[in-house]
Amino acid sequence: MSEVPTLVQNNDPQDQHLVAAIANQFAVQGEFVSGGKIDSGHINSTYSATLRQADGSLRRYILQLINRNVFKDPFALMHNVESVTRHINDKVLRVKKDLGGQTLNLFPARNGGAWVEDPAGGVWRCYNFIEGCVTYDVVENTRQAYQAARAFGSFQDLVSDLDASTLRETIPDFHHTRKRFERLMAVAATDPCGRLASVRPEFDFVCQREALTSVLLDGIAAGRLPLRVTHNDTKINNVMIDSATDEAVCVIDLDTVMPGLALYDFGDLVRTATSPAAEDETDLTKVQMRMPMFEALVEGYLESAGSFINDAEIEHLAFSGKLITLEIGIRFLTDHIEGDVYFRTHRPNHNLDRCRTQLKLVERIEALEEEMNAFVRKVRKGRH
Repeated sequence: MSEVPTLVQNNDPQDQHLVAAIANQFAVQGEFVSGGKIDSGHINSTYSATLRQADGSLRRYILQLINRNVFKDPFALMHNVESVTRHINDKVLRVKKDLGGQTLNLFPARNGGAWVEDPAGGVWRCYNFIEGCVTYDVVENTRQAYQAARAFGSFQDLVSDLDASTLRETIPDFHHTRKRFERLMAVAATDPCGRLASVRPEFDFVCQREALTSVLLDGIAAGRLPLRVTHNDTKINNVMIDSATDEAVCVIDLDTVMPGLALYDFGDLVRTATSPAAEDETDLTKVQMRMPMFEALVEGYLESAGSFINDAEIEHLAFSGKLITLEIGIRFLTDHIEGDVYFRTHRPNHNLDRCRTQLKLVERIEALEEEMNAFVRKVRKGRH
């Protein structure tokens, strides 16, 4: 568990000057008091700015410099973030009449835009600082699993009436499992590093499940599975938890928000929350599909998303966990065969270890899939 976010107490004069200069370009009220870098996340550079209000109180804001090495088109990204946050806040205001600090709010720049550019071409944005919250890096119990699933379901519910076609696909074919499979086949055909022979069991495991890669895509083509606005990074550390009530407050990190399937988000929740093993665990006996965690995810998700998702989506909840786990395993295996060119590695065969944990979880899900589907049907029936 960690407070969100944690300030690095370096009092760097350069940071203070930078934060003051950037904060002044956003439409936030108050006199700048202090600023500092935040130990939060691994992609963007994040800072906190504290401003004194007219009544003497202090208010904090989050400033982020988008990593353009990772996000090649930050303007498309910001278009999506602006569209989603505005849509959510408009709906919350209509219901609650005030935001109460409980939603992610993007503050506009003084020039009227949603971001500012610094002299070096850096793209900055400004969010409200949500006070009194914590995050968790791993799901420790069923209550946390329930809260995480409810939070992402609530997010999807809030944007369920936002036309997904108005958002931009910032990472093309992000969850196009068929194309991920075809990419693996292409890399294996050339075997650039001579590694294929040593991973034949993993490669054969994936090949035996080729038919799975088209199931959700066929559902889209047939009109059974609608494109929706999806988060695409449904880890529990992207859920703000109220430290007093231990309840989910809101979802953060909207950089990968784009059109997709609701099942992609739920499937990644299953992948990241049901097994206690680390993503690169070498002892595969630790990889388990914990039914109590899955049950909590289903209950939390259907509690908040059950009013808008359709029957076909509900029927594929368990399947989505298997598919997304297989997809991530395919990506790790592809990168291993290709020579570790995408995912950062810290030891020999690191991507292979990551692949093996994913494929083992697929195996565990398959062993319990009938039971998982039965539980989904039970919860669904209880909600009608």
